[in-house]
Amino acid sequence: MAQAMKVAIVDDEQDMRQSISQWLALSGFDTETYSSAEDALKSVGPDYPGVVVSDIKMPGMDGMQFLKKLMSVDSGLPVIMITGHGDVPMAVEAMRVGAYDFLEKPFNPDRMTELAKKATSSRRLTLDNRALRRELGDGTGIMKKLMGASTLMERLREDILDLGQADGHVLIDGETGTGKTLVAHALHAVGANPGRKFVIFSCASLGEEALEKRLFGPLEEGGQIPLVEEARGGTLVLEDIDALPQGLQGRLLTWINGQGMPPETRIVAISNLQEQGKTCEDVLRPDLYYRLAAMKITIPPLRARGDDVLTLFTRFAEQYADEYGCDAPEVGAQEAAQLLQAPWPGNVRQLINVAERAVLQSRRGSGTIASLLMSDEDTQTPAMTTEGKPLKEYVEAFERMLIDNTMRRHKGSIAAVMDELCLPRRTLNEKMAKYGLQRSDYL
Repeated sequence: MAQAMKVAIVDDEQDMRQSISQWLALSGFDTETYSSAEDALKSVGPDYPGVVVSDIKMPGMDGMQFLKKLMSVDSGLPVIMITGHGDVPMAVEAMRVGAYDFLEKPFNPDRMTELAKKATSSRRLTLDNRALRRELGDGTGIMKKLMGASTLMERLREDILDLGQADGHVLIDGETGTGKTLVAHALHAVGANPGRKFVIFSCASLGEEALEKRLFGPLEEGGQIPLVEEARGGTLVLEDIDALPQGLQGRLLTWINGQGMPPETRIVAISNLQEQGKTCEDVLRPDLYYRLAAMKITIPPLRARGDDVLTLFTRFAEQYADEYGCDAPEVGAQEAAQLLQAPWPGNVRQLINVAERAVLQSRRGSGTIASLLMSDEDTQTPAMTTEGKPLKEYVEAFERMLIDNTMRRHKGSIAAVMDELCLPRRTLNEKMAKYGLQRSDYL
């Protein structure tokens, strides 16, 4: 269960501080109260694990000055401003400075809770992105989040690092289940400003009229902030961009063109087009397509990633085994060949499901991996590909998986691995070098 995020409540009125604190504490938040902005600044700094709720009118440093200071310290920190009656213009100005949202007194406590939940969710995502960026920067996170040693995955990681630092918009496409949203997260995380806002929205989630209002506004009293404002200065991820109606495609293009270069807000468009024989280029108006696809990433399907299938299956199976408190199923040579031969129409998402079910089967002491790879009734896809591979490739893939699993189980102990696999040190070293396995990764 995720740890409760903090809410720093800043108000010079003690009754208001306590009232907000008690209400949010009852809703599961970890609250901290401060009687002045000056006191709050001693505790709220970069990477603060939570959000801030602050009154606008306070003696000494007022709410606007406090907000500007917080934005200079951490522009990705959600700050909810509380305003008195008639201070809405000031609240709108606070939104332009960088406030997450505002509440006008007297406010509904349930509305406060709702905003706090959304703000903490946004904050958690921002902090996760920063952690991912740090991991990507030193190489460890690439293996954790974007696993695989195939040439295709190495190229994908290089593309993410290159395009993440660029200013332009990006189009991501690929088959269902390949990890397009994860790549969007990584692009933002390795960018120049990972602490800025990161907003994800599916263009297929609403009808045209509601979609236009959600994207562009206008802001109605008590309604949601338009996405183009919510993501201002950060990254706006538009999933299912191919579902965007033609009229809204034109409006989106106008908005993009009005930003100039470099854009204040970066668009990362994700195409989930499943229609046979069609591409995103076929359904988007050409001028919008070429603005979005100036930088394009195509995620490789799992079936094209070779030995990565075994690496991923093993990792996911171990995660589920740990979760269910049992041993991960052993993968023999025959099961490894079956995993490599499967067409994986659902890609990594399907592989995750198969790994979980394999763990549950193993815990019960019944079932086989082959039975899990039978035809899916919904997709009517064959359980195995018809394209064979040379025996040497199957043997090498199985050998690599076996050494990798044994090294991780023994936490990098060369002696233990040599003993279990009955290999002399020189042979083990040669095979590890051949398969790109490094002892330091297992320590």
